Parts: sequence; C-alpha cells; structure tokens
Amino acid sequence: MSDIVQKLWGFCHTLRHDGIDYGDYIEQITYLLFLKMADERGIELPKKCDWPTLYKQTGTDLTDHYVDVLRTLGKQPGLLGDIFAGAQSRFNNPVNLKRMLTLVNDTQWTDLDVDVKAEAFEGLLEKAASEGKKGAGQYFTPRVLIKSIVRCMKPDPRAHKQFTIGDPACGTGGFLVAAYEWLIQQTKGALERDVAKRVKRATYYGQDLVERPRRLASMNLYLHGLEPEIVLGDAIYQVPSSRRFDVILTNPPFGTRGANQAPDREDFTIETSNKQLNFLQHILTILKPGGRAAVVLPDNCLFESKAGEVFEILMQDCNVHTVLRLPRGTFTPYSQGVKANVIFFQKGYPTESTWIFDARSNVPGITKKDRPLTPAHFAEFEKCYGADPNGKSKRKDLGEEGRFRKFSISEIKTRDYKLDITWLKDESLEDSDELPEPHDLAAEAITELEAVVDDLKEIVALIEKEETIAA
Repeated sequence: MSDIVQKLWGFCHTLRHDGIDYGDYIEQITYLLFLKMADERGIELPKKCDWPTLYKQTGTDLTDHYVDVLRTLGKQPGLLGDIFAGAQSRFNNPVNLKRMLTLVNDTQWTDLDVDVKAEAFEGLLEKAASEGKKGAGQYFTPRVLIKSIVRCMKPDPRAHKQFTIGDPACGTGGFLVAAYEWLIQQTKGALERDVAKRVKRATYYGQDLVERPRRLASMNLYLHGLEPEIVLGDAIYQVPSSRRFDVILTNPPFGTRGANQAPDREDFTIETSNKQLNFLQHILTILKPGGRAAVVLPDNCLFESKAGEVFEILMQDCNVHTVLRLPRGTFTPYSQGVKANVIFFQKGYPTESTWIFDARSNVPGITKKDRPLTPAHFAEFEKCYGADPNGKSKRKDLGEEGRFRKFSISEIKTRDYKLDITWLKDESLEDSDELPEPHDLAAEAITELEAVVDDLKEIVALIEKEETIAA
C-alpha cells in the first residue's frame, strides 16, 4: 500500500510545476482511478468514455478527449454523475496527463484487496491535507481520533433494518469510512446478504458544503465497496430533509468565516451566528429519538456567551454524558493551535450528569514528527468511557488528581451550562521548555478573539433588532 501511495504521490511534485496543487491532484486521481476500475470490472460507460479509448490518445487529442469524458460523465445519472458532477481537467500539458494515465494503468486495482486500495486513497488524502496544511483541516480529521471515537460509539447497522449513520459535515468521508471499517472488523467481513445489501446503499449518508471534498468522499466510500448518498449543500442554512439518523459522527468546520448571520430555521431555538453551535442544533433536529452523536467542537463553543444557552437546550433534550478534552495540537499540521473537544450525547434523555476526561493537561503537545498523535493518547479515555456506546457503563470518578471526573447537572447549571471545566493544574504551561510554539500560541489567541468577536456580533445584532422594534 505504501509503495502505491509513494508512487502516485511522487508524481505530484512534478505536477505542481504545471500549476496543479495537492487537492487538484487528488481530484484528478479520483477520476482516473474510477475509469480504470470501471474498465477492470466491465462496467459499461457512455461511448468513448471508457479507459482504453482514453489511454490510447496522445498529444492535444488526449487533453481534449479527457475534457470531453469528464463533461459527458458529469451528466450521467446516479453515482457516476455524482462523482463527475462539475468535473474539470487541470492538465495543461498532455505529457503530464499521459504519465498520470500510465501510473494508474500500471496497477490492476481490482486485484488489490479493498482495504489496500482504500488505504492507498486514504493515504493520499492524508498526505494532501498534511502538505497543503492551510485550510486542509476544514475537511480532514486525524484518523487516530476518528477511530477512537468510532470505537466508543459502536455504529452497528445490524441493530435494526432502518439503521442509518450520518455526517452533516463529512469532508472526505473519514468518519463514514471508519464506521464501515469498524463494522467489517467486528464481523470479520461476514455480513448476511440482506445486511450487506442495505449497508452498501442505505446506511451511510453525508453532506458537505464544498464540491471537492464531497466528491472525494463519494470516491473514498466507493473504493470501500459502498454506494453512499453524499449530498452537496449547506447543512446549517438549508432546511434539512426528513431523513433522521441513529448515529451522527462529525467534525463541523472550525472558524467563523462565512458565519455573518444566524440561520433562519424554525427548529433552531437559540439564534446565533456561531457555526459549530448551529451544527449542534442541527444535529439535535436530525437525530432519531434514542440516537447518539459524537461531535468535535473547538474550545470557544464551551464558553462563549451563546454556548450556555445552546447547551441548556441540548441538556434538556439529550443526555450529554461525556466530554473529551483533546490534547493540544491534535489537528497538527492541519489546524495548528486549535484546542478542541469531543461531545458525546444521546437524544431523548435529559442530562443528569456529565463526565469530563482531560486528555490535555500535562500532556506534551502533538507535533507532526517528534510527538505524533497515536492511539495511546486515547487508550485511557476509551477504558474510562466503557463498553456502552450511550455512556451508561459503570464509571469511576478519579478525583481531583485524576483525568476523569463527574459533574452533576446542578453543578453545570451554576456555571450557566458552560462546559469549559478544568481541575488539573497544567504544569507544562509553567515549564518554559514545554510551552507551545509561538505560532500555536498566536493561533490559540486568534481562536479566543474570534469567540469575543462572535459575542460582540450577537450584541450588535440585538441592539439593531431592538432599534428596529422601537422605530
């Protein structure tokens, strides 16, 4: 698998001189892999859109033909049209396109194990996110974290025939892929025929605001043998469909860009322009009664002014049973400096108490090379979380010196429902050798300033609303 990744990735650096960035490169591989595997499987494509016809072209005929293929496939119904919708060629140099075709052609992809070719694709996505750095974190969550969350949540479609798993901010599909991989691991790949058919087409659902990651999610899941429904659209500002989910696993995009006004949604009780808090309200809507969710949220969503109001509503309708404080640098190198948490809750049961696990205090910050994120960072948390995916396992409060503590709803009420609760003294912040890098500190400061700006926006909006009423 690593040989395939290295082989395909090695060519990316050559293409950068042709103006093709990391994301464009992965996107073009997506198209070519699909065409090659369709040919290997004998899948019939529209006339002259097949792999052999494309592969035999040369020179400008090749680049012209490739453009025509993408345009034609984008107009087809079903998954084919989904993957190629709006697809455009990024190749200006026919020599580079021919070399790319040759690289893909040299591997018999359908002879590879599903896991191998899917991991190769995942490896390319991870490299693109890592190398691209700026902005990549908006649709890429570290696999180590995703797998830990999935192990806690146990998203098992065998529970009942209408079982569905959703991610309303799916990016490249990491959570959905990990949920499927967990199922395969649990069943050792031996699913009953009717379950396998349902899992393939009617279990995994995603949505993303941006076309490129949505397309990559479709291809990512296709490579795992699935045909999911991944829709393009704004989960927050559009009225959701009638579909409801048993499990939601998601990492809503960080930051406040584009969040200039509160969504006009009747199902949103709290009016706020904070994207992540609105995602929480959206998830509350689209979860089935009894359904469970795990949501990654930045620190400001636990302490800014509207956070308490949203969590008050959430805790009335859901059992917000667990909060995981993630280590500093968890999203390195994608979104350095972001401090984040994972909130676990189940709909239909009011919160009586919330358990908080501090995986951050006195834990050296994550770095790309020296201290990468590993499963060991979450091993103690998973043990404390317990076997019950709804957080109902027997748990032990480890006290003021421990990392896992229980807080009653009355204690949380006195804090105005704000969950930025800490009790461990972080010795690392007093050690000059352990202090975060300057750019990480700056990023943390920006995150907190953005929270203040959000608060000010809410105040200004309130003043303008009162002035309008008075007039």
